[in-house]
Amino acid sequence: MSSLDAYPSDVREQVAAARAKVSALHAELPRWGLVVWTAGNVSQRVVVDPAGPSKRDLLVIKPSGVTYDELTPESMVVCDLDANLVEGDRAPSSDTAAHAYVYTHMPRVGGVVHTHSTYATAWAARAEPVPCVLTMMADEFGGDIPIGPFALIGDDSIGRGIVETLRESRSPAVLMRNHGPFTIGTDAKAAVKAAVMVEEVARTVHISRQLGEPLPIAQSDIDSLYARYQNVYGQH
Repeated sequence: MSSLDAYPSDVREQVAAARAKVSALHAELPRWGLVVWTAGNVSQRVVVDPAGPSKRDLLVIKPSGVTYDELTPESMVVCDLDANLVEGDRAPSSDTAAHAYVYTHMPRVGGVVHTHSTYATAWAARAEPVPCVLTMMADEFGGDIPIGPFALIGDDSIGRGIVETLRESRSPAVLMRNHGPFTIGTDAKAAVKAAVMVEEVARTVHISRQLGEPLPIAQSDIDSLYARYQNVYGQH
């Protein structure tokens, strides 16, 4: 008997949908060149009780050390927000505790992604924020892409650094020092989009700096661009 059997049927249905979604989104990481071999992970929050504490929620994430071409909805694992395995045949990702910490302390977050994409990770190795010198950055990140603290893998230390850095930031991305990017979103798809975008702007700004010092964008213009993109752009 799975521990998931103790949850209501609507929660089990949400888990099944999240497994399919998270499995499909993992394929986007190698497609956009954001990961190699088994590195990286995507997770999605499953809300157990909209009126209850977020600590009761679940998350769906990939199993540890499994190659991307092996991933299926059935191979995704389900954990609680203490990073305990609720359902699955394999050990969850080594970053599960970090994801769980983010969900516990940032209730608005519904998806978390971690990659080791080359250019974003290079900025993380230098512990240097990516400066907001592109309108694309103002749109998506609302300013610079910040650096988070160094933290070891395996417990919630990385999650603590993510929350400390992004709690008061408009950015959906943080570059954890000497490690790489973590992104958040309202759901897993939004977090994957942010992961794609952070690598694109990290690459572009790096190339720009080979030609000379990039020109900054005025803060008032960043604010205007961010407000337009977040509230007007696209279909609503």
